[in-house]
Amino acid sequence: MKKKVLIIRFSSIGDIIQCMSVIEPLKFQLDADVHWISRSDFVPMLNTNPNITKIWSFEKDTGLIGLAKMVAQLRKEKFDYIYDAHQNIRSFFVRTLIGFPKLNPSVSFAVRRKYRIRRFFFFQFNIRKALPMPFKAVVSFQKPLKKWALDFKKEYRTNWQFPANVISRGKELLCTILDEEKVITIVPSAAWELKRWPVNYWQELVRKLPDFRFVIIAGPEDTFTQEIEKVDPQRVFNLAGKTSLQESFYVISQSHVVVSADTGFLHAADLFKVNAIALMGPTAFGHPSGSTVRVMEVNNLACRPCTKAGNTVCKMPEEYRACLLNTTPDKVIQAMRESFNI
Repeated sequence: MKKKVLIIRFSSIGDIIQCMSVIEPLKFQLDADVHWISRSDFVPMLNTNPNITKIWSFEKDTGLIGLAKMVAQLRKEKFDYIYDAHQNIRSFFVRTLIGFPKLNPSVSFAVRRKYRIRRFFFFQFNIRKALPMPFKAVVSFQKPLKKWALDFKKEYRTNWQFPANVISRGKELLCTILDEEKVITIVPSAAWELKRWPVNYWQELVRKLPDFRFVIIAGPEDTFTQEIEKVDPQRVFNLAGKTSLQESFYVISQSHVVVSADTGFLHAADLFKVNAIALMGPTAFGHPSGSTVRVMEVNNLACRPCTKAGNTVCKMPEEYRACLLNTTPDKVIQAMRESFNI
């Protein structure tokens, strides 16, 4: 009888994308059906991977009562392996109620640790040895599963699946430009201002690559992208606010080169094995790990990294945001030419 694995990871999009790196090793090396419980708003991303047997969609508004009802259903599955990839109160609630009393005495548990105390010393007291740097979240999601003798060096080719309406919408928005060779997808926005590349740098990138077309992926609130579009409206396709999350991921999956800061879209490019430039600034945990991503960062700053997610202010007024500003458009262009032969 085929074994069953449950992955518990409710959010957020960047973490879910990086955690998706464990799906194929679990499925093929354990010969198991892979189930995943996630918040409903992140299910569209998980739906792109056909190697997930079943996705359990949790509505956050239903609270603990809704979660308890879902746990009652999950218990009936009699999982052989349970991986808590979230390690919060909600995930502890799920794994505990499913596993005790054990319906399957041989159930095996794995938990991804968050090293909260180490993070505290890292950020508050600048003790750099508290955490491995660069911190690659993909590796941190894979590490707890080595107890199940999984080999993460083995590569898998996943046939990513997008609904027909998503593909149709993507082609409608982009016409045929993604079929051309000289197209660069840029992600100029980020959840926090501190990890955004300056608008004038994006403008300079467009100006200095006159033979290329650009596709902008951003949200409806990112009106500043219009300033980038104005550089050359004939070459810059501004999709800010025009695509759903799943449509945006489809565009990323079809891109020739992606340029992005520490965002979920950067991690999607890493997952899809798309050529990408990672503009790594103040954050600590967003380093991609794939061979198709070229990491651009400033390594000689004692203050870097200074934040987990970017929701702080720069602490170095004399070198304000040097961790990003010192990565210039010229350096990015040179890196693209060296790595991707553009």
